[in-house]
Amino acid sequence: MARIDINQNIKINEIEGKEIVNICPFDAIEYKDGKLDINSACKMCKICTKQKPEIFTFIEGEQNEIDKSLWNGVVVYVEHTYGNIHPVTLELLGKAKELADKIGHEVLCLFAGYNIKEAAEELLHFGADKVFVYDNKELEDYRIEPYAAVFEDFINNNSPSVILVGGTTIGRSLAPRVAARFSTGLTADCTSLDIEENTDLIQIRPAFGGNIMAKIKTPNNRPQFATVRYKIFSAIDRVEEGKGQIVYCDIPVELLASNISILDRKEKPKAKYIEDSDVLVVAGNGVKKEEDLAMIKELADKLGGMVASTRPLIEAGWTDPKSQIGLSGRTVKPKLIITCGVSGSVQFIAGMKNSEQIIAINTDPKAPIFNVANYSVIGDIYEIVPQLIEKLDAMDKVNVLGGGIA
Repeated sequence: MARIDINQNIKINEIEGKEIVNICPFDAIEYKDGKLDINSACKMCKICTKQKPEIFTFIEGEQNEIDKSLWNGVVVYVEHTYGNIHPVTLELLGKAKELADKIGHEVLCLFAGYNIKEAAEELLHFGADKVFVYDNKELEDYRIEPYAAVFEDFINNNSPSVILVGGTTIGRSLAPRVAARFSTGLTADCTSLDIEENTDLIQIRPAFGGNIMAKIKTPNNRPQFATVRYKIFSAIDRVEEGKGQIVYCDIPVELLASNISILDRKEKPKAKYIEDSDVLVVAGNGVKKEEDLAMIKELADKLGGMVASTRPLIEAGWTDPKSQIGLSGRTVKPKLIITCGVSGSVQFIAGMKNSEQIIAINTDPKAPIFNVANYSVIGDIYEIVPQLIEKLDAMDKVNVLGGGIA
């Protein structure tokens, strides 16, 4: 780990000490009893090393030398609710198989829970070469301490190279905790993944407010962790015959202790979210007034869909935050999506680019949304949306099939 070293052989009086302390804009330099010290506020900006090189020296961190050949397998963490596997798992299995084929590794699944043996068998029909099952009464309900202990035990015993976790509420709490235990890197909310011949995972995600796409690697640590949101990748198809292997794992029960007690379970009422809808009509910055959202909703209703929106409308208080599409909102993959006055930021496009049919309406012919649209309409939504509604009203029957209108 990089650090700033201080030459304590140089004698510094109190006046000089106070001057040196003022060099740091983060108040990281301290002077006490004739000695200088650096506290935890240090940001490694190296201003002190430039202004007082005779006193401060920047020491590069030592990089770990690892034998990458000892780390094998692309792992998918199986998220589930009492044995009902979350669809993001099947999407990650498809990507895991693609990555594993490139480097000649196996696709592994880590499945922890209680009474999950039957569900584990089903994973063999979705490309898993091996499913490692931790079936224990203590794992019936998700609690982070025992699940992290299982994850740690699995890694210690199998040394996987890559681990993919769904970017869900559970995945976002579990993956960082386990990655920290192994002092390894984790890239959250990846929008694309690839892998090099030397097994370095290429993790791509928007950065700096979506202005650039960052390409991140963890070349000196293993395992490599990445979380991916639901509906970023396509789910792998089920095959009739599963050829993989189920591996049942034991773990000392004392490692499954938890400070959390489950007092009761209540099923959350099923809410309809935009990611569940086959048709979405998206309101963007081209909507001038809150009242004008009525025409967007009317179009969505006639298509049997839902209204979604972009971040500016959320911040204006015009739409519900649950309707936001993008990396700071929700990721969707409907059969049909119509964007109305949406320019198409990197963040937004990352949240909807996998939609089957994309129709974009915008007055700017250079709007980025047109780069991903199947059909581009250059024009004013205040003219085009009412015309669409009139056309639908005139039709004897509106039938939304396969992402189109027939």
